[in-house]
Amino acid sequence: MKVSDIRDMTLDQLDDELIKLKKEQFNLRFQGATGQLENTARMRQVRREIARVLTIAQQKRVEAAA
Repeated sequence: MKVSDIRDMTLDQLDDELIKLKKEQFNLRFQGATGQLENTARMRQVRREIARVLTIAQQKRVEAAA
């Protein structure tokens, strides 16, 4: 997902996206622990997408408070 796509989302959409990504991260960790994970690079991608969503959500919250 591109940063511009994330910036276009509302705070509610960002929260929903965060929940979706956290679930995916959990499933990937579980697959890694059981030896079923094929695409190990996806773990890194999901972790970075979570960071992007959190960063942009925080920026939006600060803008709304100002």
